Amino acid sequence: MPKVKTHSGAKKRFKLTKNGKVKFQHTNKRHRLTQKAHKRKRILRNGAFADSTNAPIVKVLIPYK
Repeated sequence: MPKVKTHSGAKKRFKLTKNGKVKFQHTNKRHRLTQKAHKRKRILRNGAFADSTNAPIVKVLIPYK
């Protein structure tokens, strides 16, 4: 079986937990923060787990993580 290349964008954005869940950081926290609500910024600060429908697709993109 040949090696599978890891998707360069996916390896920067996703990590796998010990139990196999896909972890990621929220977007929209880089610039123009003054016009965003405090509640929105507080929620974006935390990480999140990928949905069960999207997780298998991400795992194909990062096969050796």
